[in-house]
Amino acid sequence: MLKECLENVRAAVPLVHNITNYVTVNDVANILLACGGSPIMSDDEGDVEDITSICGGLNINIGTLNKNTIPAMFLAGRRANALGHKVLLDPVGAGASKLRTETALSLLRDVKFDAVRGNISEIKTLAFGSGKTSGVDANVADRVTEENLEDSVAFVKSFAAACRCIVAVTGAIDLVSDGDRCYVIRNGRAEMGRITGTGCQLSGMMTAFLVANPEKPLEACAAAVCAMGLAGEIGWKNMQTGDGNSTYRNRIIDAIYNMDGDALERGAKYEIL
Repeated sequence: MLKECLENVRAAVPLVHNITNYVTVNDVANILLACGGSPIMSDDEGDVEDITSICGGLNINIGTLNKNTIPAMFLAGRRANALGHKVLLDPVGAGASKLRTETALSLLRDVKFDAVRGNISEIKTLAFGSGKTSGVDANVADRVTEENLEDSVAFVKSFAAACRCIVAVTGAIDLVSDGDRCYVIRNGRAEMGRITGTGCQLSGMMTAFLVANPEKPLEACAAAVCAMGLAGEIGWKNMQTGDGNSTYRNRIIDAIYNMDGDALERGAKYEIL
């Protein structure tokens, strides 16, 4: 199933509109190209409705909010909903500031999302209306571990059911649920946390997977998460003496570019609860 999801992205070449943060915008574009999608970036409110109309999916990332991009997110989201396009929310830093938290919660109320992807602290902030994060990173006290896995799975299932969308919590252990089933994914490397933007890249890629696999949203999101984690493993294996986090970022993108469905099926580490 994961193989098919990746192959469908390669075949469909889905066009994804990204309203994303300027820290990672180039990496998001490159990971979309690497996985077989096609990126377009637009965040001006005079432009976003037209742009999202020609795309199959919309990726909304609140990482660098400002007074211009916030209304653009709502306009694009409503337009995408009216057209039946796939929409994903990445609530970067929700819980770190009032603006981020209120914007994420308002988007969740006003726009119908097919998926929400974030770290555990961001997702808890959306679920409970408030929370704490370590900047844009998960609070240590919130992290999903083997010891709290059962409770974490129950939480993610409950929130996904309440939102009526796929919820993906990414970290050392990734959880992807539709409210009924939950993929528990153990791909990835701790060193991925030393790179700015792996989460942002995953959100863009996940949107492409959703567009290319409209009848299998849970499997599409799980496949994207597995692919990103596996790319982190492959990229780290290919590191050379003297390489650092900048090179590692590029090796992850290269690993996605060179990954095929069979490699994804072989390398994916998951169980379904």
